[in-house]
Amino acid sequence: MAKRSFIEKKRKILTLLFSMVLGVLILFSQSRLEEVYFLSEIFYFTGIIIVGVATVGRLWCSLYIGGHKTKELITVGPYSICRNPLYFFSFLGGIGIGFASETLTVTLLIFSAFLFYYPFVIRSEEKKLLRIHGSDFDRYMSKTPRFFPSLAGLYEPEEYTVRPRLFKRRIFDALWFVWIAGILELVEALHEYNVIPRLFRLW
Repeated sequence: MAKRSFIEKKRKILTLLFSMVLGVLILFSQSRLEEVYFLSEIFYFTGIIIVGVATVGRLWCSLYIGGHKTKELITVGPYSICRNPLYFFSFLGGIGIGFASETLTVTLLIFSAFLFYYPFVIRSEEKKLLRIHGSDFDRYMSKTPRFFPSLAGLYEPEEYTVRPRLFKRRIFDALWFVWIAGILELVEALHEYNVIPRLFRLW
């Protein structure tokens, strides 16, 4: 069994710590972009659009991977356009949340975290899948992009077996970004009514 890196071992803890830092930044900060009203609105609207795309994409992935992960090699649907579509749409969702926060700081922090963190996770999972599926996964790797999708390879089967109970669980996971976007609006309202203080300002 391959030795896991420090980042893989501490994955949950690192995710929790990063989320707490972002939470504090958002909860007690004010965006300097609010001084230019139209610009802050553009940021939020762009973020909501990206979050919407990410949510639909994650639901699309969940439809295909629910109950099949690692046991079967999924190469159709979203997995025909890239090998890690769930991570790609999660990346979009994170960037969307950054924009919805109406700050460049949060957006860049999320982008940097994904850039630093997910390559380790992806490489580890690919090694595992290669051990399980052997030459089939090797061929899949040779023709399908790792992260950024290529629609040229899109293939959707006429029929596909879905496990409803597992899919329903994954629906809630896919909606996280929508809920966070809603929380951001609530935090902004609490700022405006001086319920939560704004201790510092972010770009």
